[in-house]
Amino acid sequence: MGLPRVNTEGILAELANLYPDAHCALDHRNPYELLVATILSAQCTDKRVNEVTPRLFAAYPTPEQMAAAPVEAVERLICECGLYKTKAKNIVATSRILAEQYASEVPSQMDALVALPGVGRKTANVVLSNAFGVPAIAVDTHVQRVSNRLGLAAAEQVEETERQLMRRIPREQWSAAHHWLIYHGRQVCAARSPSCTNCTLSSFCRHHKTSLKKK
Repeated sequence: MGLPRVNTEGILAELANLYPDAHCALDHRNPYELLVATILSAQCTDKRVNEVTPRLFAAYPTPEQMAAAPVEAVERLICECGLYKTKAKNIVATSRILAEQYASEVPSQMDALVALPGVGRKTANVVLSNAFGVPAIAVDTHVQRVSNRLGLAAAEQVEETERQLMRRIPREQWSAAHHWLIYHGRQVCAARSPSCTNCTLSSFCRHHKTSLKKK
């Protein structure tokens, strides 16, 4: 299926103008901390994750120490995050694999990352992009919603959205565009009530044009 006809260059230029300082909102000091923080961010706000991770890493700062931690102890430290029991189990299991198979280093290959417990393509792309500088587009709920509304993608499944965005957006802008779309989703293009009247992308936006036709 062909992609919608939209002014991709214009959309990307305006997003870059709106969010020149867009960056990863998860606090981290190294690839391991980013990996764990991203696992925690599933169905949880970045703000809450940033409140939880300082005490988690104060207790277990390395993969070796996290691997040896009782899962129940990790649960207590991250219990404010959604799905904390599953996340605690995955974080300990992933840390054990890192310690035993990767000399406590986070791998920089997609296949190795998605083989870790609790790590899907979105998490892997976040780590590849922000920890290793690998061009990548991590499709979260904001990227999925905003890219489909704008017409940069036309897909219901996140992996298809990722593929379409990779076709549409120049490779050198993948990582930046990921952050631009997230910022726009948080600040303007909300899920239930997008602020179309205040959106400088409305002239490009497929969703906005369709809404006008229905009135």
